Amino acid sequence: MDVGLEDPVQIKAPRAEVFAWESTVAEQKARNIHIGAGRSKADFVALRQARDATLAMPRLILPSLQVNMRAGQMPEPEANGTSYLKLPLNQL
Repeated sequence: MDVGLEDPVQIKAPRAEVFAWESTVAEQKARNIHIGAGRSKADFVALRQARDATLAMPRLILPSLQVNMRAGQMPEPEANGTSYLKLPLNQL
């Protein structure tokens, strides 16, 4: 399977000796740190919750949610003909 990225630098794992430009489903299943090597659902949930607790909210989450909830469509233009994404201030 092709990993689907155009820039090989994006797919080089930290400290990796070689670039991974293709893989098999079996390799992904065996080496995936989230679900590989027989990891249970409980292990996966614990891993994700521990990691996610250390992450900040993504910088562009609010604009992306607004566009995604509209299936990629921008809001209706206002009187001046321009569409705006409106962000709440001091709410998150």
